[in-house]
Amino acid sequence: MCREATLRSCEHSPACPSASAADHDAARVVSRHPMQGWSLLCNGVVVFEDTGELLPDRQTVAPHRPLCRLVNAA
Repeated sequence: MCREATLRSCEHSPACPSASAADHDAARVVSRHPMQGWSLLCNGVVVFEDTGELLPDRQTVAPHRPLCRLVNAA
């Protein structure tokens, strides 16, 4: 990823959360790559369709899909 892209400040209103914020995955998508299974967020975070994430400082966040609930149709 381009270093310049991670240093740019967010121009959205309200501003997107930073990559270090707890809600960093709420930032707006700036580039989608559905055939490859990932998207780049405004704050430099790369999110994968399996819900894993790659932060700008190269830390990873493991996939965190919610558990499916079985609904008993009575």
